[in-house]
Amino acid sequence: MKRFVVLMTGVAALSGCATVDPVIIEPPVAAPATYAADLPPSGLYSLWWRGFDDPVLDALVRRGLAANLDVDAASDRLSSAAALLRAERSDRLPAVDGEGGAGIALPDDARVTADAGLFGLFNPDINGRLAAEIRAAAANYAEQDYLLADQRRLVAAAIASQYVEYRRTGAQLELLDQSTDLQEQTLRIVTLRFEAGLAANLDVRRAAADLAQTRARRGLIVIARSEAENALAVLLAEPPGVFAVSAPANARIPGYGLGPPAGVPADLLRRRTDILAAEARLARAAAEIGIEQADLRPSLTIPGTLGLGDGSLGGIFGDFLLSLGAAIDLPLFDGGRRRAEVDAARFEAQARLAEYRAIFLQSLGEVENALTSIEAYRARNEDLAEAIAQSETALAQSNALYREGLASLFDVLDAQRQLIASRQNLIDSEANLASSFVAFHAAVGSE
Repeated sequence: MKRFVVLMTGVAALSGCATVDPVIIEPPVAAPATYAADLPPSGLYSLWWRGFDDPVLDALVRRGLAANLDVDAASDRLSSAAALLRAERSDRLPAVDGEGGAGIALPDDARVTADAGLFGLFNPDINGRLAAEIRAAAANYAEQDYLLADQRRLVAAAIASQYVEYRRTGAQLELLDQSTDLQEQTLRIVTLRFEAGLAANLDVRRAAADLAQTRARRGLIVIARSEAENALAVLLAEPPGVFAVSAPANARIPGYGLGPPAGVPADLLRRRTDILAAEARLARAAAEIGIEQADLRPSLTIPGTLGLGDGSLGGIFGDFLLSLGAAIDLPLFDGGRRRAEVDAARFEAQARLAEYRAIFLQSLGEVENALTSIEAYRARNEDLAEAIAQSETALAQSNALYREGLASLFDVLDAQRQLIASRQNLIDSEANLASSFVAFHAAVGSE
């Protein structure tokens, strides 16, 4: 089994520190060679959401990635981590401060006095603490960089998911109008037959009740449509209630074509940005062990001063005094505190390793769940299309038999309900299939 280095090359390059022994661990789990379910075809688009071939969705994702506030916050945290890394690197350089003063000497002879000085301190880092702190800061920078990329992954998936919900409600409203028209026609026929004495008033009431039940669904669909649109507004950093989606010409659920290739399970270690962020956290935890271990070893600092002046105003440019020294700190006895802090850092690193493994396994599960859903909803769509075709035939036959008095209104209404339910189920299934493609590409870490 191949091993890998926790302190990544990118992190080590950022630190600019002396070479240290890396921490080597076994891979988080043995990744399977392939996924259990079949992968969808791929190869047409590099950006996965382009696989829907929907200009409205493409524009929404581009706007969201540019304006989303969570992405902005992640970008600011990355800038903060870069500043902290620069600060840690600066500790490897000498620090120099200066001071000066002036006054009047009284009462013997009134004269102006002045002095100035420079004070410096240099830490040669003989115990390796500064190098470990730079490694930790570099790992933190790498983590924030990956978290920024991961936020973009999540935002793109969230926009696509909410857009699918928006399109689902559009298709439901269109179906609602079609179903209302169908039931209104039935109600007119039943009413005419009742007025002609060919049907009972009970039939009229049954047909009217079915029509009212269908109309009652409109409010729920409008609520869901508004929620999806408002969610998109928040993702695009727009005020909800003011933002509106540019509705496409048709109300159908967008189908998915060819997106980027998914790769194999082992590719998740290189593509899923949340896994890479967890790896960077593990690298930072390893560096923090080095920070605590450094406190077990002696430390050395070299202070220095440069004093200018002899006490007179003119002498400030004449006399000077230079002094250098060295101060060494030897850890002798602290009641076991330093050792305990090293142990705490080691346990924290073990916890980070467990989190890393958990995220990897969770990612594998997300991919497998999405693949299973894609396969299941595709098969369900085919069955529902067949159910719709059979229900349409059954409704036509029951209407014909009802007009001839050979079937009851109950048969007609039952055939209508089955047809409307099958059409509704197909809309939901098509939307769920589209959402499964979104979940799949988010799970494999597609761009």
